[in-house]
Amino acid sequence: MEIKKILVPVCGNSVDEEAIKLACYLAKKNKAQVYVVYIIEVPRTLPLDAQIDSELQKAEKLLTRAEDIAVEQDYEIETDLLQARESGLGIVDEAMEREVALIIMGIPYKKRLNVFNLGSASRYVLREAPCPVLLYREPIS
Repeated sequence: MEIKKILVPVCGNSVDEEAIKLACYLAKKNKAQVYVVYIIEVPRTLPLDAQIDSELQKAEKLLTRAEDIAVEQDYEIETDLLQARESGLGIVDEAMEREVALIIMGIPYKKRLNVFNLGSASRYVLREAPCPVLLYREPIS
């Protein structure tokens, strides 16, 4: 499998950093481009292009941290901030638009009612993505 473009959505969870490191590692081997995106979920009560200041600040901080991680890995990445009604849909749309070969998603270990829970965005991406999806789950603590 030839990987030329990798998409890494981040959301501020504890495993984002490892997903970015993994993407940089794989990209170095394949001379691929890494795109790190943060998606602001805009409530349906607001227009899609609404400016949500608290989310913008969070996004800028996370994307700056992603760039710092890439520098530590000695790799250059591209970051982007997107807005969508649902993050899963935004991830899949971005993957199709950029024609990525791989999506790497970091997912925290969460249990709901004593059952491991992927979350709605991960489930949507696994079901609808136009390319392979690699889930990087954090260890059980």
